Amino acid sequence: MMRIKFLLVALLCSVIGFAQSINDYKAVIVPLKYDFIKTDNQYRLATLSKSNLVKAGFEAFYANEQLPDGYTDRCQVLYLDVVRDNAFLVTKLIVQFKDCFGQVVYTSEVGKSREKEYEVAYKEALDNAFTSVNALHYKYSGNPVATSRTTAPVKAAVATNAVAAIAATQIAVASSPDLKDPNLLYAQPTESGYQLIDKTPKVVMKLFKTSQPNVYIASKDNVQGSLILKQDGQWYFESYQNDKLVSEKIVVKF
Repeated sequence: MMRIKFLLVALLCSVIGFAQSINDYKAVIVPLKYDFIKTDNQYRLATLSKSNLVKAGFEAFYANEQLPDGYTDRCQVLYLDVVRDNAFLVTKLIVQFKDCFGQVVYTSEVGKSREKEYEVAYKEALDNAFTSVNALHYKYSGNPVATSRTTAPVKAAVATNAVAAIAATQIAVASSPDLKDPNLLYAQPTESGYQLIDKTPKVVMKLFKTSQPNVYIASKDNVQGSLILKQDGQWYFESYQNDKLVSEKIVVKF
């Protein structure tokens, strides 16, 4: 099912088309942890991802690195994700490049390995997935990346998922955030919800879906709580600190 899902996404992208070429992005940001591993750089996946990107011709930076001048515009770079496709006796990995809005710009072919040891299997599967990335022959074009969000592919993608559609509707009624607010956070989709990043970009908060589309289980600075969309159209992070309920307004753009 997972493989079918990604094939459908890839087909959707090819039919609709993207305004930007992958060559228009200046660099790629590599997360230290993917959803299917438990700790930062487990099995050296972050290291291997960056190494493969460099071999493919990309400038690559870890998510916790301070970006040099010329790379600080978060919409001028791509964000790497690696997704595991669960399969019996076979390790399958898929490489995705996403833009600053979390929209998939490119999905690789499935990289496979039949090795039993995780570290060996993940390396082989990742290298195989990057074969199709290498075939792109990436070279930075110098063309500016449009910063306005294209909503059509997003709407088409969520149309097959009723829960996601409801969540999108709920998010849409939230008050439009002030894009000049220095505290503005950007939502990037994950398999379990979203991660909120700042302009550096740094992951500030992780959100996990609940049965209510306007409520997320949230984690911020090792503090567990909830992110709630209230009647004023604003999001609030609520948690208990020293047995006292604390409510913090969060400015976020989904």
